[in-house]
Amino acid sequence: MQKNYNVHFTKNARAPNEQHFLDPELGHQKDILTEDDVYCSCLAKTLCHVPVPVTVGFYAPFGCRLHLMLDKIMTLMQQEAAQRESEELQRVQWQPRPVRGWGVPQLLWFLVFLQPVITELHLRRRNVRFLFIRFSAWQYAGTDKLWAGLVTTLCEGIRHHYGALPFSVYSVLGNKPCGPRDGLCQREWHCRRRVCLALLALLAALCLGVGLLYLSLGGHAPGHAERGVLKALGGAATTLSGSGLLMAVYSVGKHLFVSQRKKIERLVSREKFGSQLGFMCEVKKEVELLTDFLCFLEIYQRRRLRVVLEVTGLDTCYPERVVGVLNAINTLLSDSHAPFIFILVVDPSILAACLESAGNMKGTADNGYLFLNRTVTLPFSVPVMGRRTKLQFLHDAVRSRDDLLFRELTIKLQPQSPGVLGAGEGTQLLAVETQADTERTQGRVDAEAARRIQEALCCLHDEGDCLYEYVPDNVVSMRRIVNTVPITVRLLQQQQHQQPDRVGPTPRHAVAWVVLANQWPCRLSWVLQCLEDRQQAGGAPEGRARLWDVFCDNSRELHTMTKALQNVLDLDGDPELFERFLGTDFPFTVADAQSLLRCTVNLDHSIRRRMGLIRAVSALKPPSPPKSPSRDGPQAGPRATIAAGTSQAGQGSGHSREAHQTRDRTHGVKPRPMA
Repeated sequence: MQKNYNVHFTKNARAPNEQHFLDPELGHQKDILTEDDVYCSCLAKTLCHVPVPVTVGFYAPFGCRLHLMLDKIMTLMQQEAAQRESEELQRVQWQPRPVRGWGVPQLLWFLVFLQPVITELHLRRRNVRFLFIRFSAWQYAGTDKLWAGLVTTLCEGIRHHYGALPFSVYSVLGNKPCGPRDGLCQREWHCRRRVCLALLALLAALCLGVGLLYLSLGGHAPGHAERGVLKALGGAATTLSGSGLLMAVYSVGKHLFVSQRKKIERLVSREKFGSQLGFMCEVKKEVELLTDFLCFLEIYQRRRLRVVLEVTGLDTCYPERVVGVLNAINTLLSDSHAPFIFILVVDPSILAACLESAGNMKGTADNGYLFLNRTVTLPFSVPVMGRRTKLQFLHDAVRSRDDLLFRELTIKLQPQSPGVLGAGEGTQLLAVETQADTERTQGRVDAEAARRIQEALCCLHDEGDCLYEYVPDNVVSMRRIVNTVPITVRLLQQQQHQQPDRVGPTPRHAVAWVVLANQWPCRLSWVLQCLEDRQQAGGAPEGRARLWDVFCDNSRELHTMTKALQNVLDLDGDPELFERFLGTDFPFTVADAQSLLRCTVNLDHSIRRRMGLIRAVSALKPPSPPKSPSRDGPQAGPRATIAAGTSQAGQGSGHSREAHQTRDRTHGVKPRPMA
């Protein structure tokens, strides 16, 4: 397994997370709080006061600004922790004890000689510090024990922040916090008398042994026998005391170099031990040791500690791995005093399907949603992206492009023809002037394209325009649209440069066409395929005809292909928005579609080819068989008469053939075969 932990602690309070928008009417920036800021603020304040342990179900589909919201929640929780820290300092005037730098020797002294006590004063403390650890399940998806990666990431993250030495000393000599010995006692620390006495005894024995050895070797003893006795006693005392101290140092050193991560990895590698019942018990012991260490640090630092573990990428793993991670979370949460906050960032529909399809969960998680509700104690479904939030994301995506700030550097190839190479000075001068004119023309085209790109992208995040309403809430789709618009506009500009008499689409219509191809690729491909088939058949509609009318005329045929095009139809967005888009806000015509089709790069043309093949195969169906005469109504009489006449004629011809055959046999002639 590879290391994967990111640890973040609270720092000094920073300025509030304010979003900036460009007001088109006022022309300057003003601070506006977006809808996502409100959601994240409410969740962050709740997590600061929620009792632990807790599992937060952060539900959202892929690409719905999950990591951005997680970063915002982390920042808001840090700000809340810093504010509560300052309020607590004003109330009690006690500075928290450091755990880094010069505070390490003091921490080691407390670990060895003092035992913490959970008092009422500690329970009333409001200052808190958050430790953020992120676990990406996708990086461990190839391992059989994905849950082991979760536990080791948690242990390694805490060890990485507080240092290996304090945790190693606590693993050997530390003692878990206990409750107050009497109700009136408010002391948070008690001396560990047994440890002190044992250490004093070892030191006294060591000093005594060294003294006896000195006496036996220094010649102060009266006789040879007495020297032997003193030497034996001194050696025994020195060996016993020294071995005790060396064993303690060896144990600390062993835990210092062999971390919990390596221990769990060794347990996982043992297949025989992994199948035994005591495997999870050993893992549970390591987790309890980690929990007790955090509780010790809470009392030592005079603040509450909360470990926030963000689990991402779980919906991209195999079902059995997903079940293992959920079981590991339940194991970590089994301790009622564990200071853990799990944020499970998943798509609930995918996670429920994984639980239902897992072979080892048959009978336990037949309904994945019910099993998920047993684990999650605080569900938070990411709401639909609000208007201000969408405009902010679009504005940030547009501002991230460099071609709106600087002119794109292009490499211009200088064509060299054989005539130029072998011509005279006049021909070379003419070639240089022609090349300069071409470069100036291309520069004007590029400048005009850059202006049109800026105008088109500004339409995306314009609050007065309705175009942003059709942009999806998915951040990935937003970036896809923003990255496609410059290509489309440049292709249109080149097309218009080649045909200057033709009036092309405006930048607003260009970006609207990109949105149309991104949101409804199946329906748009169907309309384009129908236009192509009509044009090949010679009955193409007029250029002024609307695409929406063409779609309505052929929608029934598309409905008959829903089974064959189910996967493609799933790519389309809301059908009501499609009707409003083409019918009201952007009524594209057939001429517009023919002009924009060559510049459409974000539409998969294989969808159109698939539709064309399905239409061609459906046209090759055999005609329906004729209906039965008995099912005909008034026309049964004439048809019956014709049929009767036909049968009589057939019978007459049959009798004549039999007569000819009889006559032939009588004359000895071989009968002729019947036709």
